[in-house]
Amino acid sequence: MPLFVKNPDGTRGMARRQCTGEYKIKPLKKAIRQILGYPHPTRVPRGVFVDQAIGISTDEFHRAKDSDVNYTRNIFPLLDLGLSRSDCLTLLRERGMGTVVKSSCIGCPYSGSSRLRFIRDTDPHAWTDLVEFDKAIRHGSPRANANGQPLRGQFFVHRSLQPLDQVDLDATRGTANAEEDDPDGCSPFSCRSGSPIPTA
Repeated sequence: MPLFVKNPDGTRGMARRQCTGEYKIKPLKKAIRQILGYPHPTRVPRGVFVDQAIGISTDEFHRAKDSDVNYTRNIFPLLDLGLSRSDCLTLLRERGMGTVVKSSCIGCPYSGSSRLRFIRDTDPHAWTDLVEFDKAIRHGSPRANANGQPLRGQFFVHRSLQPLDQVDLDATRGTANAEEDDPDGCSPFSCRSGSPIPTA
């Protein structure tokens, strides 16, 4: 994951981002193959595929891409209906579904303080999990450490390089501070945070 890193010399950095490919694209492809009855490495016959609906709105139509495998056909119902993100939010409100935040992984370090506040204030269970995750990654992966590849520095979920349960998420409320900005959201085939990830 592209976590924030506090280096031993006090400088900061960011870990390499590979979460989209490893934790979203590969598991989805594996699940689709199982649904079709052709688990890897079995070849999926020509003409056998699933339609995979992806919620890309008109605001981000440029992110709509064809699948890179023949057994999945990407379809875009929001584009077909001509719906923007604002249209979707209006429809949800009209149906009593309240306010929603842009989708992204719960521990995504591209989340700003406002998204983290939303998790803290609306989903205590998820917040507890996130705080525990932040503590668990502080000194890297236990497997990497056991294999003699310890992290040089410390990992953090929040850009302040502080433990998540010690960050004042309310300090920037209503300001133009960069920490208040949230990423554009994320989905497996159109991660909008950071540089594009190859899907091959």
